[in-house]
Amino acid sequence: MLFKTITQDLQKELKSNFPQIRVLLKKNPAIAYKKITDIGFIVGNKYNISLVVNFPQRGKIEDFDSYGTQDLSLIIDQEKTNFPIDRSIIKSKAKELFGDVKVEDAYMYEGKEGVKVFFEKGRIDILPHSLHIWCKFTEKVTEYCEWLLKNVYELKNP
Repeated sequence: MLFKTITQDLQKELKSNFPQIRVLLKKNPAIAYKKITDIGFIVGNKYNISLVVNFPQRGKIEDFDSYGTQDLSLIIDQEKTNFPIDRSIIKSKAKELFGDVKVEDAYMYEGKEGVKVFFEKGRIDILPHSLHIWCKFTEKVTEYCEWLLKNVYELKNP
């Protein structure tokens, strides 16, 4: 349960820094964002990944309750351009877990590959070197990310 461990660790660290983040947001949002980003990198380092907390919409940074529960990027190995398993397995696992979702190949150029899973509210971008979750971490999203970390990214608990 590595994905859940990483996200819970991130949420704990962010919550313990909320008072400081709130003050920084009022004084200088750029410094607040830097603090949030630094926390993500510190947590990610524990798991040998780069962990980026994203705020894709204007004003999202003020939604403290969403920190660490959506919109994360996990950069695992920048050198990888291909998956260790066939893309069709990644796509079929998404269909198995989520049912009738749109799943398609992505970033298919210069020998690279990727997969995108689209939801009504958000998507998951799966690249050989990174995982980008642009939606809330529901139980099924968490289960899929757990499966990806184990089977696609071959990560193990530290």
